[in-house]
Amino acid sequence: MTAHPRFSLNQATVKYASLAEAIVATKSAGIQAIGTWREPVAEIGLDAATRLIADSGLRVSSHCRAGFFTAPDGPERVASLDDNRRAIDETAALAAAGAPGSAAVLVLVSGALPGGDRDLIGARERVRDALGDLEPYAASAGVTLAVEALHPMFAADRCVVSTLGQAIDLAVDAGPSVGVVVDTYHVWWDPDVLAQIARAGSLGRIASYQVCDWLTPLPADVLLGRGIPGDGHIDFGPITRAVEAAGYTGDIECEIFNEDVWARPHDDVAAAVSAAFTSVVAPHL
Repeated sequence: MTAHPRFSLNQATVKYASLAEAIVATKSAGIQAIGTWREPVAEIGLDAATRLIADSGLRVSSHCRAGFFTAPDGPERVASLDDNRRAIDETAALAAAGAPGSAAVLVLVSGALPGGDRDLIGARERVRDALGDLEPYAASAGVTLAVEALHPMFAADRCVVSTLGQAIDLAVDAGPSVGVVVDTYHVWWDPDVLAQIARAGSLGRIASYQVCDWLTPLPADVLLGRGIPGDGHIDFGPITRAVEAAGYTGDIECEIFNEDVWARPHDDVAAAVSAAFTSVVAPHL
């Protein structure tokens, strides 16, 4: 079985797999790249994780996730910035262990409104400040910080950055080692998305492209409403062509949060999402 050469399995798609199990599933489907997550890496330690990656022969397409920058000044904010520096170090180590073509890209989710806070503008400013604080450290480590905009339904409880345009603005303000994630699930609804993808490309800021589908009806936990490409409402052609025209040449991850997908055998999921990518997304590359 051979996957598209630019396809990457984001580890969230096989959430209940250990890193070792995720690597086996990725390779069983002929996939050449994997997007790692911090929790499975932490379970075995960074040294063991880098050895697994090095022995696998896989590229690392990104490391997920850090961020969570919206706390006001105080111990919680200091702890968040320290954790992000550790995540930067992890990203550099995993990318160095991966096969040639690995990307030292750390995906960032900005964080929610702090408890009881309604100051969305202020929360976004704290995200901007945190990115500016972290950019020199990321640059010294050779890591790109990739700001991910999440769908506006997550603005209160998960991510105050809601559009690709906002993410680009933050990246530009922070410095050259900050880019953006284009995730179809989060941006497909945006009437300005194609123009913003072109803008991100012109600025050299597209750090990652992630694909999954939007399913309806949404589940009670809307976070878990992602589907395999082709199973929902997203037209992958225009977005994929725009990302390509913008100059992005890196791996393309499939990242799915869905309990039904997670319940399936890991090898079956890897094969299914790879086949879906080949039929639904790859024709537009």
